Amino acid sequence: MTRPRGDPQAAGPSPAAIALTLPDGQTVRVRLHARREVAGPHQWRYLVGVPSWIARPDGVEAAEYTVWVTDRQLTPIEGVDLSGVPTRRLPGPPPQPAPGWVVRPVPGRRGRTIVHDATCRHAAGGGTELGTQEAVDALMREGAHACTDCDAAAVLIPTLELGQGHG
Repeated sequence: MTRPRGDPQAAGPSPAAIALTLPDGQTVRVRLHARREVAGPHQWRYLVGVPSWIARPDGVEAAEYTVWVTDRQLTPIEGVDLSGVPTRRLPGPPPQPAPGWVVRPVPGRRGRTIVHDATCRHAAGGGTELGTQEAVDALMREGAHACTDCDAAAVLIPTLELGQGHG
């Protein structure tokens, strides 16, 4: 198969086989072309080639669709060596994972708190870092609210609602 110029797979080491789990739960064997360290909650991204086909007037032609995914979608295949896959790390020390959640007092509202995703702009400048269970516990306290500008309300409120009437 000929690849267009500028294709990230056009030159370099041969890709390694790895299993990709699709959103519907199917697992397919794909080719791992590269891995890249990034800032954020998922520290690594992986460039995989997914087998596909292109319809031509005279039939179909094998092709490959490339996409960046996180490790949550990938499973190594036993016996496949991934050490030759090109790897690009961030400069400097390894990034520290975010704690998850931050609880801060509401300015001027004694006894009121608000829980933010650790990456929320409103969480900057102090507060207490929490894990997920601690954040849910903090929201159960009187005067506590979840921030609606970040993922706190969308993620934590449904978790609280799951426990309603079961305790």
